[in-house]
Amino acid sequence: MTVVGLDDTDSRERGMCTTYAAATLAESIRNAGGTVERLLLVRLNPAVEHKTRGNAALAVHTDLDADAALNLVEDVLDMAETDDPRTNPGAIVADCDPEDVPPQVATFAREAIQSIQDPMDATTLADVVGFARCQRGNGRGLVGALAAVGAWAELSDWTYEHIAYRERERWGTERTVDPESVRAAAEEHYPNVWDTVDRASGYPVCVPRTPCPILYGIRGDDPDACRAAADAIDSEPIARRATFVTNQGTDVHLQDAAVDAVTADSAYRVTGDVVETPETRAGGHVFLTLEGDGATIDCAAFEPTKGFRDRVRSLRVGDRITACGEVTDGTLKLEKFAVRTLVRTESVTPDCPDCGRSMKSAGRDQGYRCRDCGTSADGKTEQSIERGLECGWYEVPPVARRHIAKPLVRGGLDAPTHPSR
Repeated sequence: MTVVGLDDTDSRERGMCTTYAAATLAESIRNAGGTVERLLLVRLNPAVEHKTRGNAALAVHTDLDADAALNLVEDVLDMAETDDPRTNPGAIVADCDPEDVPPQVATFAREAIQSIQDPMDATTLADVVGFARCQRGNGRGLVGALAAVGAWAELSDWTYEHIAYRERERWGTERTVDPESVRAAAEEHYPNVWDTVDRASGYPVCVPRTPCPILYGIRGDDPDACRAAADAIDSEPIARRATFVTNQGTDVHLQDAAVDAVTADSAYRVTGDVVETPETRAGGHVFLTLEGDGATIDCAAFEPTKGFRDRVRSLRVGDRITACGEVTDGTLKLEKFAVRTLVRTESVTPDCPDCGRSMKSAGRDQGYRCRDCGTSADGKTEQSIERGLECGWYEVPPVARRHIAKPLVRGGLDAPTHPSR
């Protein structure tokens, strides 16, 4: 077997797409007489500053000879948008089975998903284990390419995405996709297919807004359901289709950590107590402060998370939560959170048992007194609070979800869920 990894062929402004490059490579392999066992779409660390939208690296698993595969991938790299100086594609060709890559390459895959990696480290490791490589520009894409080669041996939770590509002459123009057919397909195949539309707004999340070749991408846990949903969508002509095995929707980017151990440019799962009332700031962003392990961290629900912010606003000082998200500049950007315990009572000034009016302070450390009735109380009383939250998980809506973040509908979490479709 041969594993070909590639990354960084696209551009934010000029388009292209590394999934399209991988699909093109797969077609070239088949035309050369090889077979393709699978196409692998690996989402890397979402905190990488220079990434394009989803930070995807790709791998093609094939029985084609490694030397022949290297020649074909050289041609594919020529498709990259290298006129953009931020596009620096790289490819790795490994002459081994996907599950038998050297252990240090498998480890590198997880590290590239959870933290920032140095391109020189990727280059050195590829040379040490004897993998062929090729690149354009500074070769920064070798990081993702090597990670994509090692991912199959390292990861265990996989989902699927079926992608339809546009005709070349339509790239960069407005897409023609019937939104009603998207919504109907999403409803019919949910929950095997997820994050197809945003239910609150009706927006078709599966249709990108960038100038890339993708017409739409259908994600889910069942590849047949993904293809069936795609077949039900009415749209402009489709030039090519491909189904990818992917780590999307798996939360593999999250690391369990104490609050005092988090660092910038990685994503975490931390637990602590709310110590400041959530505050809505300019732009509609909602911030709260979490304390745990003797340290504090700010958490933010940004405006694009829409109604999720109301869940954050409903938190009170003393609530205990688990927060998940990327940390940048000392702030954790909330992707989801779990309520562990809720404050259910609050201390209030007592009412007079005779007249029902609120008592007044009788002086420092002297309790409370009703001046009309002469009744008194030693201190404040506890009163039940109506809460708009329950214990369990809450998530951002699909329109705001990172590709790699796990939607609650997939299950497997440690508390009841309150999913957003």
